[in-house]
Amino acid sequence: MRRAVVPGSFDPVTLGHLDIVRRASQLFDDVVVAVGTNVSKSRLFDADERIAMMRRACSDLDNVSVEGFTGLVTTFCADRGATAIVKGLRAASDFDYELQMAQMNSSLTAVETVFLPTSPGRGFVSSSLVKEVAGLGGDVSAFVPAFVSEQLRARLG
Repeated sequence: MRRAVVPGSFDPVTLGHLDIVRRASQLFDDVVVAVGTNVSKSRLFDADERIAMMRRACSDLDNVSVEGFTGLVTTFCADRGATAIVKGLRAASDFDYELQMAQMNSSLTAVETVFLPTSPGRGFVSSSLVKEVAGLGGDVSAFVPAFVSEQLRARLG
């Protein structure tokens, strides 16, 4: 069985994230979405909320599960028998950072990193930008699942 991990903070999950997860689910037999739960980082949504949002957003994907994790993603992968980490790339700047991470990860374990470019029309979408626009009263419904848009409105006003 080919198992991959799609790691991230997903604060909140965007349609760009879901595009990467859906595409990974077509490439691998089993996909684990690993929601980072580092409590030292400030997040809009806590770990349990982010995990619940991702589970709801992926509920139609039979070969996708969602778990929280702390620590090294390579340890998470090894513990679950995953052979690949899937990362979405929006721009060249993402590649520069992610390449360094991929090289570090491969020096720590045998896990490979697979880069998937974002689909056209999603390259500018990030959780940070979604939160900023939503916080200023903008409509982000085109960039996140409807239930996430509602949770953002409830949280940010």
